[in-house]
Amino acid sequence: MIVVNRFRVAPEEQGSFRVALEIARDALAARPGHVGATIGRNVDDPGLWVLTTRWENVGAYRRALSSYDVKLYAVPVLYRALDEPSAYEVVEPGTDLNVERTRSLG
Repeated sequence: MIVVNRFRVAPEEQGSFRVALEIARDALAARPGHVGATIGRNVDDPGLWVLTTRWENVGAYRRALSSYDVKLYAVPVLYRALDEPSAYEVVEPGTDLNVERTRSLG
């Protein structure tokens, strides 16, 4: 599973945001089921940042979000993410994909 969080960051916040994002990445990386993570900044629009994390499965990601360190160090940064879908299944030859359907909100 891949999680892509994009962020819009004002020029005067770039330095402090980078530090906070690196700490958030490290907190997520310490959780079971974490496979890898990448931080990026858009080459054409330096105010646009991305944190991409990879997980063994959706359960590992959801459990990571409930850990104390992630709540303390990563969730405040993740709240700043652009409001858009962020979780993606990996598409590889021969894999079965989720069935498209409306998800229950409650």
